[in-house]
Amino acid sequence: MRGDIQPNERAFTSKEVAEEVGIATPTVRKYGQILERNGYEFLKDGDRRIFVQSDIEALIALRDTKKPLDDTAKDLVSQQNERLEGNNTTGIAVSDTYSDLPHDPNQLKEMLRFLVNELAATREMNVQLTNDMSQLKTAVSRLQQDHHVISSTIGNSAQKTNVKIEKLAEQQNIQYETLLEQEKQISDFLQKEIQNLRDQQKKEWCSQNDFNKRLEEAIQKPKEKWEWLFSLFRK
Repeated sequence: MRGDIQPNERAFTSKEVAEEVGIATPTVRKYGQILERNGYEFLKDGDRRIFVQSDIEALIALRDTKKPLDDTAKDLVSQQNERLEGNNTTGIAVSDTYSDLPHDPNQLKEMLRFLVNELAATREMNVQLTNDMSQLKTAVSRLQQDHHVISSTIGNSAQKTNVKIEKLAEQQNIQYETLLEQEKQISDFLQKEIQNLRDQQKKEWCSQNDFNKRLEEAIQKPKEKWEWLFSLFRK
């Protein structure tokens, strides 16, 4: 039993602590678990934690710390142990005990009305949370379907693109082979034409050479004749 709690000290719920500290209710539970894990002692009503002012200050210290949470929790546990050693065990007035219920019927009705409103608000919050969870599940399901559709579309597009690329590559290979064959045919044709021109040029050269020889022989014969005739006169 904690001895650092003052008589009739006010108790806070997790929701009230969350509003007081300025953090979410799940964060209050998380900080409480970290503190208990390191030896911190909370006043409890069954499994439910009951917070007092010193607990709120501990949560604020966890909220504002720049050190690892477990290290800060250990420091807070040491501080709590020092307080417990210096104080005697005292009780705390829990707001839901029968001894603290008002005896005035009007006050009792007011408290019951407050509890009814709180229950109604809690039920409304639960309904809202249920609806939110349903909408979240629907959104997740739609996202999964969209992801499947997108993945299938990307896969089909990639497959079609690969087929087109393969066809283009095949067409380019065929075109390249065709051009190569045409170039070879043209080269063979040019080689034949060049050889024909060379042969014709050789024939013409041989013909011209024969003609020059005959012409030279024809010129030489009259010269010899005239020289013989002139030799007669010289005698």
